[in-house]
Amino acid sequence: MASKSHSTLILPFADRAELPNTPSLATYLLSLISIKRSNLCVSADVYTTYDLFTIAEEVGDYICVLKTHADIIDDFSERTIKGLQEIAERKRFLLFEDRKLGDIGNTVQSQYTRGPLAIATWAHLTNAHLLPGPAMITALHSAATQTLTSLNQSVDTTISVGTPISTPNVGNDSNPLDSAVTTTTTTSDSVKPAESSASRSSSETLEPQTLFSHHRRKGRADSLTMATTTISQTFESTSPRQPASLIHAIPQGDNDAPHDKATALEKLGPPPHARGLLLLAEMSSVGNLMTKEYTQACVKAARDNRQFVLGFVSQRSLNSEADDMFLSFAPGVGLPGEGEADGVIKSDGKGQQWRSPKEVIGTDGIDVIIVGRGILGQVDRAKEAERYRKAAWEAYEGRIAGR
Repeated sequence: MASKSHSTLILPFADRAELPNTPSLATYLLSLISIKRSNLCVSADVYTTYDLFTIAEEVGDYICVLKTHADIIDDFSERTIKGLQEIAERKRFLLFEDRKLGDIGNTVQSQYTRGPLAIATWAHLTNAHLLPGPAMITALHSAATQTLTSLNQSVDTTISVGTPISTPNVGNDSNPLDSAVTTTTTTSDSVKPAESSASRSSSETLEPQTLFSHHRRKGRADSLTMATTTISQTFESTSPRQPASLIHAIPQGDNDAPHDKATALEKLGPPPHARGLLLLAEMSSVGNLMTKEYTQACVKAARDNRQFVLGFVSQRSLNSEADDMFLSFAPGVGLPGEGEADGVIKSDGKGQQWRSPKEVIGTDGIDVIIVGRGILGQVDRAKEAERYRKAAWEAYEGRIAGR
């Protein structure tokens, strides 16, 4: 359990975003939560790309994160990835693939970066069990770094072929390919998509490498082949910090002017070129085997990998030491329906049980609630998402106010 006096329980999200040494992705998410006034993550557990897109469109304005299970989508493809990224960029939320990785380092690296899911190429967040040991975390971090480098790099090769002009000045001022017929071939490896105008980036072009091949064939003039390869790499900002005044300038209350929020979101810009991991430290299912010792091991591993492990999937805040600033995500959250009393714990008959946002956020210090069937099962999912968003935000405001 988090210390009852731990700063993260009473510190506003906007102020937590400004703390030093906060990973760039955590800074962005905390800022996004503050601007949208939403600490709601919707779990889109559906089976088709169409249903996934529909849910993302319906609830996107009310959430900070959309959680997916890509491996249960029957028609998952590159089209799914691109469409989901477009909606996330337009509606302003992060993508969290609930993959629950848990194997030796070499295997999880492949699961994270390869195959039809290629999680690291599109999901800002993923999660993992610590059962294989902490070496798995460093393996995933390394895989994320390599994947992002690849996504940020383009390789262009130009090949020129021709017959040089015989002139006494060749090799000095004359162009050896003055009479050449030139063929240009361009190849691109994992070219990063076009950036938003709000993206903060810089570019570096490595020195072109030119290779010459001088051939003499019987009965023919000399032939000269030249290949030039240019590697360009774009480095996006990895620490997009916004001044606290940006967040604090947003009017308080649920009647905020949409224009003000839109302006703040525009200033915030797109997410940083970064990935983050959540450790599965606790679960909401009855009889789960995550012991106190296992949870403590998760916290220790997170402290040893603060730039990649952003927090936990847990039932309570696990911050206890002064410099613990981890985010906590909790599933198993529900609201009573019409005519039902508050505080009633429900179960789905399959081991899952739900608690209220007030209990999860206000009492146990959770930052972001994860809701699936409570929203997906409603006819008006947008309306229900807003109901959960409002309840979660009120629970957070009550917590930081000491109520």
